[in-house]
Order: sequence, then C-alpha cells, then structure tokens
Amino acid sequence: MQLLFYAFIFFSFIQLCFYLGVFSRFSFAKKPIKNQQSSNIPVSIIICARNEEQNLKEHLPHFINQDYPNFELVLINDASSDATLEVMNEFKKKHPSVITIVDVVPNEQFWRNKKYALTLGIKKATHQHLLFSDADCKPVSKHWISEMVSKFSKEKTIVLGYGAYEKIENSWLNKLIRFETLFTAIQYFSYTKIGLPYMGVGRNLAYTKSLFFQSNGFANHMQIRSGDDDLFVNKNATNQNVSLCYFKESFTLSKSKKTFIEWIHQKRRHTTTSKYYKPIHKFLLGLFYTSQLLFWLLSIILLATTYQWEIVLSMLLLRIVAQYLIVNSSAKKLNENDLTVWAPFLEIFLIFMQLFIFIKNIIAKPTRW
Repeated sequence: MQLLFYAFIFFSFIQLCFYLGVFSRFSFAKKPIKNQQSSNIPVSIIICARNEEQNLKEHLPHFINQDYPNFELVLINDASSDATLEVMNEFKKKHPSVITIVDVVPNEQFWRNKKYALTLGIKKATHQHLLFSDADCKPVSKHWISEMVSKFSKEKTIVLGYGAYEKIENSWLNKLIRFETLFTAIQYFSYTKIGLPYMGVGRNLAYTKSLFFQSNGFANHMQIRSGDDDLFVNKNATNQNVSLCYFKESFTLSKSKKTFIEWIHQKRRHTTTSKYYKPIHKFLLGLFYTSQLLFWLLSIILLATTYQWEIVLSMLLLRIVAQYLIVNSSAKKLNENDLTVWAPFLEIFLIFMQLFIFIKNIIAKPTRW
C-alpha cells in the first residue's frame, strides 16, 4: 500500500505540472488582439461534403451571408449518393459569383478519401488564404471570416480556431461531448502557447495555399482515412507559424451526436490518427492521460482503504481546485461556462470511455467512416 501511496504522490505531481505549467498558458492568457492590417485579404472557404443535403440547406446561408468583402465558397461534392450536388447547384444559381463547385467522381485509387477530395478543392481555390469548415456546422456570427483571417500575418500561416457543439438541455452525453471538445481545445491551444502545436480541428481551421503545396499537402498520410486536419497541422506547425483565434465570434457550431454508439464510433475514428503524431506529442499526450487515469484509480483505492487518507484527500482536493481554475477560465473564453461545475465527474467518465475506445481499437480497427 505504501508503494501505491508514493505512486499516487508522483502522478499527482505530474497532473499539477500539466495543469499549472502547461494548461494555464491558455487559460490565463490575455485577451487576443485582432490584426487589423490583414482584415480584408481574399479568402477561399472550403467545405467538403458527402451525403449532406439537409445540412447544406440549413448551414450554407450562414457561410454565404458572412460580412466580409472578398471571399469565395468552394463546395466539394465528395461522390455523394444523395442530392448533395443538386443542393450545391441550387445555391450556386443564386450566388454565382461566390460559389465554386468541385464534383469529385468515384476514384478506385482514392475511394471515399476526403483528403483526395480536399486536395481537388484546394487546387480549385482562387485565393492564397484558405479557411476550412464542415457541412454539418455553421459559423456563430457574420464575422467568422474576419475574426479568423485577422490572425494571419507574414509569419503566421496556420490559424487554429474553436469548433463548439450545440448545447442540449438535460443531456449527459451532450455535456460529455462538449467537455471533451473543450478540454481538447485547452490542450492544443496550450501546447501552441508553449511552442509545441500538435493539432487543429477541420471544422474551424485556416492555412495558406502555399504552405499546403510546399509541404506536399496530404501526401505523407493520404492512406490514412482521417487526419486531414490534425495530421496536417502536426506535420507543418512550428513554434513560429501558428496563431490562435478564440474570439467568440470566430467559433463554429456543430450538431452533436445523439447516442453513445454514434459518439463512440466518431471517437474511435478520430483516435486512429494520434499514433502518427510526432514522438514528443505522443509522449506528452500519453503521459498526461496515463497520469490522469492512475491519479483517479489510486485516489479511489487509497481513500477506500483509508491509507494516509488525510494526505490523499488533500492532494485530491488540490488537484480538483487546479482543474477548476483552469477549466473555469478556459470555459469563459470558449463560452462553455456551464461545464465547469461538472468537470471532475465528466473527466472520470471520459477517462474510462477513452480507455474503452483505446482497447476497442486494438481489438478491431474501425471499418465504417
């Protein structure tokens, strides 16, 4: 039991180092300042869609009606079997000067490969600065483009934004999905702050066309179904070329999954890409998760046996307070305030869900994308 106690102290220390030494860099960062000089640069918005006719009908007006003087909307129909292409054409008839359509026909070599479809869309894009989103989400304001583009500069060729999920009242799954999204953002924003950017989310991400072609686009990971966003950022982001955008008007909003089965499938697909991250990123992310899991397991064991319970309880409360300060400050920045009070419970549930997904992916790789 003494050995477990020392292990608990060790993992508690690691957790506090992450929260106070890394995650605090974003949580307590000053309010971002907009770069007015780049606010009118031409932008190509790129949206790739497969079988998204209903989402396109609902969300495209939010992209088309952006309050920005110079942008085009590149819509990619990725071999859809529904009326996605027809919906795109209907919008193009109404906005011919704004919308460009790329119709990707089935290709045996790149069958159902989003990266191939995105590459065709990027080639078709007229402008140097590219802003990416998904068909199942929408900008939260008419100033989404101007807010995201304001973070570009001569040195900053990648802009990482925040992609939120809609709130559903009285839904534990919705809280879990939003907490996981919030905490993922805390991580990739914080790592960028310390000079180790490692990922971004494709529903709110921007980078330059020249960076894409200079780095050979998705060529190094074209065979991997997912990762058009995080693997591209992981490969090309440096401590000099990445900017963060977390103005509240720069967020996008997506519909969250309605069942645990749908969400688990989505997370299984997403987690398959992390093993291709750079070694330093895999080490740090693995260290945090391992210390997180063992911190809670050892807390439960030691408190259940009352071994050194005063110290264990003190360390547990100290870590919970550190988490509360970090999550609360970050949640205010990212408009997720209602999640703070649930953070410890959501974290414990999420830890074991992630462990289940990890084991599940080892036993059988996801087959449906």
